[in-house]
Amino acid sequence: MSTPTPKTFALSLQDGLATITLDRPERLNSLTFDIYRELADTFAALGEDKDVRAVVITGRGRGFCSGGDQDDIIAELFKRDMQGLVDFTRTTGRLIHNIRAMRRPVIAAVNGVAVGAGAVIAIACDMRICTARARFGFIFPRVGLCGADMGATYLLPKIVGLGNASEILFMGELIDAEHALRIGLVNRVVDTPEACVAMASEWAGKLARGPAFAHSMTKQMLESEAQMSLADAIEAEAQVQAICMQHSDFRTAHDAFKNKEEPVFLGAPTTPLAKNS
Repeated sequence: MSTPTPKTFALSLQDGLATITLDRPERLNSLTFDIYRELADTFAALGEDKDVRAVVITGRGRGFCSGGDQDDIIAELFKRDMQGLVDFTRTTGRLIHNIRAMRRPVIAAVNGVAVGAGAVIAIACDMRICTARARFGFIFPRVGLCGADMGATYLLPKIVGLGNASEILFMGELIDAEHALRIGLVNRVVDTPEACVAMASEWAGKLARGPAFAHSMTKQMLESEAQMSLADAIEAEAQVQAICMQHSDFRTAHDAFKNKEEPVFLGAPTTPLAKNS
């Protein structure tokens, strides 16, 4: 793996699957200035790493991520002027942008509480699996802030709809796992943190073994088509699918089907298109 080893959290790579584990369990994996910066840099690097085909992010201990650390970040923000505050909020937004911009599927294994920035990190991922004890909290109103933080008002309505998103962001109340599943905030609920990480790794492993170039196109189009008309979306998909049909993975899948074998996709997300034969 060409991605640098981070200093503020754990990172591993096996069989194309990168796993990020936030590692401040005594603080419910709250974020510091350094963690924000290194997470953003790491997602950017993973997006360029040819060995990485899928990503899981989780937390160690009882929490997924409890947001910005009260001592390291919140207390410091009261000392900053307007420019300093904007610099900080742009730094936090860069992390979310880099999660969405990378063309690998990202799965959040929400092993416990996910509030504030932790909740936004979770919704920036492509899929979310949580434990029955998980709690989600977009608690910005409780601290006198608006719900428009780190892209939350952009991302959340796309996942749960405008009405549910409005309730969540105005009220700032904690959402339990059952409620999260009911409104589509999470994809699955499992019993234990171990089962949560195991399912997320299983899903991500399946994606890592799949057609990486095609998966990168799927993520790109899910992002891009939200701003298109239906006619423009259909035309864009026609062109994108034609590009995928020129990729070597398309031939690989066809040959495996004919030979009654499982396809072995070797193409990286940025593999050049194969020449027509």
